[in-house]
Amino acid sequence: MKPAPIWQYNEMKPCGVDYTDVEEVAAYDTMHRKFRDYTKSSEEIIRRLGIGSKSIVIDMGAGTGAFALHASKRCRTIYAVDISAPMLEYCRQQAEMQGLSNIVFCQGGLLTYEHVGEPADAIVCVAVLHHLPDFWKMVALKRCHAMLKPGGRLGLFDIVFPPWDENSEAKIDNLIKACGVMADARLAQEAVIHVRDEFSTYDWIMEGVIKRSGFRIDAAEYGDGFQTTYICTRE
Repeated sequence: MKPAPIWQYNEMKPCGVDYTDVEEVAAYDTMHRKFRDYTKSSEEIIRRLGIGSKSIVIDMGAGTGAFALHASKRCRTIYAVDISAPMLEYCRQQAEMQGLSNIVFCQGGLLTYEHVGEPADAIVCVAVLHHLPDFWKMVALKRCHAMLKPGGRLGLFDIVFPPWDENSEAKIDNLIKACGVMADARLAQEAVIHVRDEFSTYDWIMEGVIKRSGFRIDAAEYGDGFQTTYICTRE
């Protein structure tokens, strides 16, 4: 990472849950496996982004390796990027246990990671962009654009909100309750923190930011619980 200007947003400071805490990292993986099928979701991303055995992939916000560990078996090289050193170490240990040698571990984030390898064929960004305020989302996506080959693919998954209306409060309450049912009270509390303290934005803002960052949106899928998937191509 090169030194940042003094006015740049500090993405290294915790936003919401502090995943630089070793105990939080261990709890994260245990909790998410209760309601996420890592293999199934990874295979879907690989298929939709056209990732193959010759592909170079950047997993931006790799966390404990939910995607990177699986995708490494299907691509040439994958860069696992995360601001949390404990998360990267957890992922590294899992890779060593599985005998995976084509993962490059990089501490950094959407605003600070400097890609020095070949341009990537695909970038995956799962539940990461909401850590940045809207101004910085566009900075981040423009940086991703520069890391991709022409025609490279971008897969984004995050919480994205429709315009506020008279039903919005009830929908958010339902999201929090659903998290408790899917996993436990800990995940429900994380949902509270997400809505209150983090930076998920409106759908019309998110689509505008993606397009103005130089991407074509090939698919925009708004699901239950505000879960949203964008499949994009670098223009």
